[in-house]
Amino acid sequence: MKSEVTANSFSGWLILGVLVLMGIMSLVGMFAFEPFVGSLIFVAGIIMLAGFFTIEPGESRVLTMFGKYVGTVREPGFHWVNPLILPASCKRLSLRIRNFHGDAIKVNDCKGNPVEISAVVVWEVQNTAQAAFGVDHYERYVEIQTDAALRHIASLYPYDDESAPSLRGSQEEISASLQAELTERFLNAGVKVLEVRISHLAYAPEIAATMLRRQQAEAVIQARRKIVEGAVGMVEMALSELSSKGVVDLDSERKAAMVQNLMVVLCSDRDAQPVINAGTMYH
Repeated sequence: MKSEVTANSFSGWLILGVLVLMGIMSLVGMFAFEPFVGSLIFVAGIIMLAGFFTIEPGESRVLTMFGKYVGTVREPGFHWVNPLILPASCKRLSLRIRNFHGDAIKVNDCKGNPVEISAVVVWEVQNTAQAAFGVDHYERYVEIQTDAALRHIASLYPYDDESAPSLRGSQEEISASLQAELTERFLNAGVKVLEVRISHLAYAPEIAATMLRRQQAEAVIQARRKIVEGAVGMVEMALSELSSKGVVDLDSERKAAMVQNLMVVLCSDRDAQPVINAGTMYH
């Protein structure tokens, strides 16, 4: 991995002042003293003009000389470097924090169900040397590797599972796993991952309706289970209270009939209709 180094640069305003002095000296030399020396000073000043460049906030300039990396300038402002470096031909890289929001991709989860998923990645260039020379077009590299990592992570988890981590129920864990994988993948590009979030998650259209009915059925089963558990507790409490307070003495047959009636009333999805019994269950 190529390490980033700070390039030797000078204040452009300082060198500009030097060039003004050199211009005055060249004029004086050419017309008053030695024309040859004045001409040399003038030519040197013209060559030095090629070393000026500016850097805006949030930007950097990666400098090379004769095909060799010589350093990076990150400090915003007006700079001057050795004209042989040719700053105008060196790479300008943004250091600003950027977002990448990819399109929703279709991938099979660990159970083979097709799902659509997308993520938002917040990233920035950390090592300008790696970003400039480690990969070809680091921005495109970020997009492709994000797609590949998202496909890999999505294939390791089920879409929905109450007994295990899932894409829908464990998004914090999924985001952490995705960020860890992207961090490893982006090392070659000198890019740092700041945050990753799942932005879209759904079943693929061809199975969405079927999975919706399945989820609704599971929800109904869970609700019924809760209702039955509560009804059993209420019946048990009612029989215990009637027995302990001596309200009525029920034999096993009457208890069974009472339990049946209470369970029907408590578990029914409709309001109970009272019935007045004029006799007994034996006549």
